[in-house]
Amino acid sequence: MWKLRLYTVIFEHDTRAGRIFDLALLVAIGISVTVVMMESVEPFRATHAVSLRNLEWFFTIVFTLEYIARLLCVRAPWAYVFSFYGAIDLLAFVPSYINLVIPTGNYFLMVRVLRLLRVFRVLKLTEYLQESHTLVTALRASRLKITVFLFTVVAIVLVVGTLMYLIEGNENGFDSIPHGVYWAIVTLTTVGYGDITPHTVLGRILASLIMIMGYGIIAVPTGIFSVELHQAAQMKDARACPNCQTPENDRTARFCRRCGQALG
Repeated sequence: MWKLRLYTVIFEHDTRAGRIFDLALLVAIGISVTVVMMESVEPFRATHAVSLRNLEWFFTIVFTLEYIARLLCVRAPWAYVFSFYGAIDLLAFVPSYINLVIPTGNYFLMVRVLRLLRVFRVLKLTEYLQESHTLVTALRASRLKITVFLFTVVAIVLVVGTLMYLIEGNENGFDSIPHGVYWAIVTLTTVGYGDITPHTVLGRILASLIMIMGYGIIAVPTGIFSVELHQAAQMKDARACPNCQTPENDRTARFCRRCGQALG
């Protein structure tokens, strides 16, 4: 009986106790991740080392007890251990024990942030994950076009990078073709770090052309994916004719455009 009550609290997210448990767990995960992050800040670690260490071990013990409780109340403990969430739950506290042997192991605790994936269950957002099918369909449909586009961009940056190496030369920071290609990528994507800049007139003209080209290139994959996403969404909402199985995207249509059969 106690196992059933424990299972209800830990795994049943529709109950009041289950929601409270999950929200408390999410808060604990968030605080523990913050502790790990702050421990990497040298001035903060120097002044709050003891507090950070105590908090870390507090959360390690909490997550260890929570993991044991999960194993005790499930019917197939080993199945849970090798499940996705079971592996993440295990990794949430094991690095602390590893850290006793390997000091740098403590930074593997950032894997705890993966446990925040539980928020999809707590907030009942799992139903929205079904919409990912539409996104995947759009990506698959546009992969060839985007691949061709990426190969075109690669060819452009290779040519431009080589030209900048020939035009500017070593004296202006373009001491190799890879450095020229790096500059071309940074410029074409409109990032513009400014660590390498052209100094000759011809180099600046070429840089200006690449900058203008960059604004147009950024819009290309977005447009390709948007069109495929729109088509995938239409196909998802399409009704099939019960007679000839012809898809109909128009929601106002009452009859099949091919055989005239009434649509349901």
